[in-house]
Amino acid sequence: MNITKENVDALNAVVKVDIVAEDYQDKVTKVLNDYRKTANIPGFRKGHVPMGMVKKQYGKSIMIDEVNKLLQESLNKFLVEEKLDILGNPLPRVQEDFNWDADKFSFEFELGLAPEFDVNLQPKNKVTQYNIVATDELIEKEVENIQSRYGKMSAKDEVAEETNVTGTFVNEEKEINKKSTISVKDIKGKTNLKKFVGAKVGDVLELKTKNLFEDEHKLQGALGVSHDEVHDLDIPVTFTIEEITEIEPAELDQELFDKLFADGSVKTVTELKEKIKEDAEKQFQQQADQQLLNAITENLVDNTQFDLPVEFLQKWLQTAGEKELTAEQAVEEYNKSEKGLRYQLIEGKIMKDNDIKLDYAELVDYAKGFIRAQMAQFGNMNPEEKELEDIAGRILQNQDEARRLQEQLISQKLLAFYKENMSFDTKEVSYEDFIKEVYK
Repeated sequence: MNITKENVDALNAVVKVDIVAEDYQDKVTKVLNDYRKTANIPGFRKGHVPMGMVKKQYGKSIMIDEVNKLLQESLNKFLVEEKLDILGNPLPRVQEDFNWDADKFSFEFELGLAPEFDVNLQPKNKVTQYNIVATDELIEKEVENIQSRYGKMSAKDEVAEETNVTGTFVNEEKEINKKSTISVKDIKGKTNLKKFVGAKVGDVLELKTKNLFEDEHKLQGALGVSHDEVHDLDIPVTFTIEEITEIEPAELDQELFDKLFADGSVKTVTELKEKIKEDAEKQFQQQADQQLLNAITENLVDNTQFDLPVEFLQKWLQTAGEKELTAEQAVEEYNKSEKGLRYQLIEGKIMKDNDIKLDYAELVDYAKGFIRAQMAQFGNMNPEEKELEDIAGRILQNQDEARRLQEQLISQKLLAFYKENMSFDTKEVSYEDFIKEVYK
């Protein structure tokens, strides 16, 4: 057997594999002997079927199977030994005159080669790193929310500006029939507010969804529609009032503080506000980090120039999935996935050049941390180590879950690397301003 590689250009190559009978004949003979021992052919005792008959019936199919096995093994070994960094998988070239009855076989495979390039971690156009701070207004609002959550609820005869109203929104055309509880304080505009104030249980209010709430997301929750549907939604709805309640805010005293922080760490309103600020900014940091990683990804893709074996990849995409694609569909799929592929190559080079690795023990520890956080939400603050190990083991047996956790951990490692090795334009903003700037 002989394997050779010919470079077409810097990004494309062809591997030729020549196979002769001596390369596969011994394996074919062994398989035929095994078949002979077990074959059930009428007129012959088991194990006494003439070899000529076995060869005639099974010889060619066994030979083809063994040649294909040898071909795959040899090609894979060659790619590893030659340390070829390929994209996609080798594509066999179709040979119109191929003949399985020939004395020797020649197979050719097209390869798409990964490009060589450098990554500049200090581009001229720097990425903005946001530092999101909790404003006094946000903290005060959260204090009010806490007082409301732990306050005393009482039924009221009619709607007032400080009450909550439970009822059912209906629009038959859009198939909306959703029972919701809303706060009258969230209603937008004097006209809408006038319809609510003074209404009683059993009243049916005729409303329009456009500009019904101060926050459009409140409308989304009230109607039970998707995020995409709620934008610019302008339809009539009826709202049948079923319950009117008012909440007397809880006192900001030690009893409330202990309900919120059982460890006794909060004793004053000032300390409560400091805790709210600390917790809020921890959550904001997660969003800021995700935005930073997204921005770095875009920046690296835009500022790292290299060519790809486009024609090869489009051809490979035609047969790479479960369903075969047409040439036009493959081009469309390539255009959609090109940016992601470019970042995968950039990410891989950064990890290789800077020895950023991920081992199984790290993945297990990461999974355990994720599980521990989930269990804490349900009140289990101190799970046993063995329980965490067992759950992590089960989760990581699921390939999709393992891949998801692995991607998250790699993202964390890369973000930490970027923060140490890139310089950014830093900007301190409120959460509202962050949302406006990033998601505009």
